[in-house]
Amino acid sequence: MLTVFLYLLTILIWGTTWIAIKLQLGDVAIEASIIYRFSLAAIVMFCLLQLFKKRQSLTPRDHLFCMLQGACLFCVNFYCFYLATGYVSSGLISVIFSLATVLNAINNWIWFSRKPTIRVLCGGFLGLIGISILFWPELRHQTDIWTLLPGVALAAAGTYCFSLGNMLSVRHQKRGLKPPTTNAWGMFYGVAILLMISLMNGVEFTLSYDITYLTALLYLAIPGTVVGFTAYLMLVGRIGADSAAYTTVLFPVVALTISSFYEGYSWSPMAVSGLLLVISGNVIIFSKLRLPGVSSEHLLRHLNKYISTKNI
Repeated sequence: MLTVFLYLLTILIWGTTWIAIKLQLGDVAIEASIIYRFSLAAIVMFCLLQLFKKRQSLTPRDHLFCMLQGACLFCVNFYCFYLATGYVSSGLISVIFSLATVLNAINNWIWFSRKPTIRVLCGGFLGLIGISILFWPELRHQTDIWTLLPGVALAAAGTYCFSLGNMLSVRHQKRGLKPPTTNAWGMFYGVAILLMISLMNGVEFTLSYDITYLTALLYLAIPGTVVGFTAYLMLVGRIGADSAAYTTVLFPVVALTISSFYEGYSWSPMAVSGLLLVISGNVIIFSKLRLPGVSSEHLLRHLNKYISTKNI
């Protein structure tokens, strides 16, 4: 029951954060908005850990990995996402983010020697086709394609960093470290890294007192970060990074629906087809149905046998 609750909570919260990110763009520098968000979230996390006496002690090596997790989950990836919203709609960014399912499967293979099955390969292929179809209307009507491609590239880079952060969380939880503690330290280190980069680049730290900006900041810091990341990484620990990333499949449904109201996103037949392909690809990846005798190892054995018989 807890797993289902965490699953639905993650989808609901993270499916609505994209529009909040869009609402923060304006007078305040992107780096400053990210730092404000995660500084506030880190303070809340450390206060809650202290209040409930749940903060775990970390070794110097654990702190090093928390620093890497902070760079991936609370620094570089969000910097990419915030920049990407200046080029493409928040809903489309969330669709690219759904490819985290494929990236998690690949990184699980690289990091933990868990080979992707044929379902992952087929689902990933369908997902890539779906993303291409979904973007085709914008590509076709884009007068300057170079104003669109940076947004796609930035969103993809942010998604890959997110996936790496997932792998680091798996590492933490294998050592018995729980997400609230590692998240709090990860946010602290992520803020510190981005703050140093910002100071070197001469970023101006201003704060907008516009009610829209402040509301978006509070929503992103508390529900979007404190609750959302804790729920998601608890899912990673309970059902694995592959299955937990399946929540990203439903983000586009929520995000694109909101985008259609607030950003004027148009649901063309081609866009619907692309979205369905993305969802179908991810459903294939994480479907519990298994075809007898069909796996990547099975196909590789038959391929090798075919090559040997044909003397290729």
